[in-house]
Amino acid sequence: MEVLKIKNLICYSFKGEAMPFTEDFNLPSVEDLTAQEIDISAHYLKAGAVHFGKYCDEPCKEFMLCRRELNDPRKCLNEGKEVTSCGLEFFQKVKKSCRSEFEQYADCLEWNSSEMKVEYCRKTQAALDGCMLEKLKIERPYLGYFTEIRVHKSDRPKPESVLPRKKYVDDRPSLPDDYPRDPAKFGSAFFVYT
Repeated sequence: MEVLKIKNLICYSFKGEAMPFTEDFNLPSVEDLTAQEIDISAHYLKAGAVHFGKYCDEPCKEFMLCRRELNDPRKCLNEGKEVTSCGLEFFQKVKKSCRSEFEQYADCLEWNSSEMKVEYCRKTQAALDGCMLEKLKIERPYLGYFTEIRVHKSDRPKPESVLPRKKYVDDRPSLPDDYPRDPAKFGSAFFVYT
């Protein structure tokens, strides 16, 4: 990454693309951005995705709440690091407790379908679910668990509104209630087609 300074505009050139910022724009340092990564391939991530989602539910919700409320990814780096560390912890526990079942399920996903469809691997999935429940006490969430509305309690302070809200006043013109109204000339405007 190279830095070009032109009057009050700073351009960071990254991979041949210039990104303009003003001088008061603070980028996080490299140390702030550095975190240990989860170095596993896609079929392993898909094999552990459902259990990982349930195991790291709270840090993920906290991260997404921060991103939604603050609308600035620089302010949510610590929450993102917590999600990554939770993922590392999860996959290390799986490796320690249910490694063979996990690898069988991941290999089944990789080799039985080019789209990694789960429907071809139900037996290995059931073996992994049983091991996760028995050894790690993580029950497979039911279908629709991640889409239902659940309240997340956070210790973070509520953000201030970016723009002050105006009180809504209904000032549309309207006719008085006793104003004479003639019936519709050609009947109702509501038609039912059968």
